[in-house]
Amino acid sequence: MALQRPSFTVGIEEEYMLIDPQTRDLISDPDPAMFAKCQELLGERVTHELLRSQIEVSTRPYSSITALGDDLRRLRGTVVSTAREYGMEVIASSTHPFAQWWKQQVVADERYLMLAGDMQTLAHRLVTGGMHVHVGIEDPDMRIDLMGQVTYFLAHLLALSTSSPFWGGQDTGLKSYRLNVFRSLPRTGLPEVFDSWSAYQRHVDVLVGAGIIEDASKVWWDVRPSARYPTLEMRITDVCTRIEDALTVATVYVCLLSMLFRLRTNNQKWRSYATFLLDENVWRAQRYGSTDSLMDFGLRRLVPFSELAEEMVEILTPEAELLGCLPQLNRVRQIVMDGTSAEHQLWAFRRALNNGATQREALVDVVDMLVTNTAANLG
Repeated sequence: MALQRPSFTVGIEEEYMLIDPQTRDLISDPDPAMFAKCQELLGERVTHELLRSQIEVSTRPYSSITALGDDLRRLRGTVVSTAREYGMEVIASSTHPFAQWWKQQVVADERYLMLAGDMQTLAHRLVTGGMHVHVGIEDPDMRIDLMGQVTYFLAHLLALSTSSPFWGGQDTGLKSYRLNVFRSLPRTGLPEVFDSWSAYQRHVDVLVGAGIIEDASKVWWDVRPSARYPTLEMRITDVCTRIEDALTVATVYVCLLSMLFRLRTNNQKWRSYATFLLDENVWRAQRYGSTDSLMDFGLRRLVPFSELAEEMVEILTPEAELLGCLPQLNRVRQIVMDGTSAEHQLWAFRRALNNGATQREALVDVVDMLVTNTAANLG
């Protein structure tokens, strides 16, 4: 019997940070009226995050990347314009260039207070923002199958999205420092490989039965079956400062899943590799973003990311043509050529230093660049 093709709908969640336009620091206790106004305009599609200096938006699921982009622009644009009404700015960046994590305040919500109580300092350090991409895969066993295969490409997706080179006022030397912070929590990192949905559920039930977690929503792998929707949720990527980059990353992810499903219909699979090998590529993506190389495990050598990106575009072109998102896929080349947000932040920082700025002044320049690019091309 022929396999039923999943819907492959796509939805995006983005997490933003609220900025004081005078100091360019995070606003640790923003006016709650700003959030209330956003909820009035956007309903449940805007929510709090763990910290008061954060805000999250969620698109609806779409079959069209173009329609997804229209929705994401409206959500981001509404948050940006509303924040400005209340004297704030917004940045889409996975870390703030110089904010101090211990100065941030947890949202007075039972769920977040319980998380902070459970994780202690690890939770308070989560002054980070991410982008999560949900792709509709209705069959649970197919969801688990494709999760095990798409893990190979998570490093590639991270490399295209990096936006967190700074932490606490320091250049970390990494393009995605956020992942280091987030992976200090339990039940994070690359997922286990399961042979079925029931096997996955049995393992989750062990922790639920022991009272360690309430449900699978407390499993925070880099890609996971959503606990709320019939989707496979990709969570490894940094939030993209430029909205076009966000749509390209979402496009690559859904095209990868479509390609892997097509292989499955021909009784084929992407070759699997040990987690410690895959983690090596994730580390290289954290460290270098799109500017260096990843391991090609088949060739057993490092390959420039620009070459891997070109190969990925070629492999995924049939899927992009089927899904109607070829322009967004082709933009992978533009990201590699122009650089990710992390590279733009570092360029702005070093340019300011070379022009005689102090380190703090250079970091302020980075914030200003992030504010501008976050609000660009929102329609």
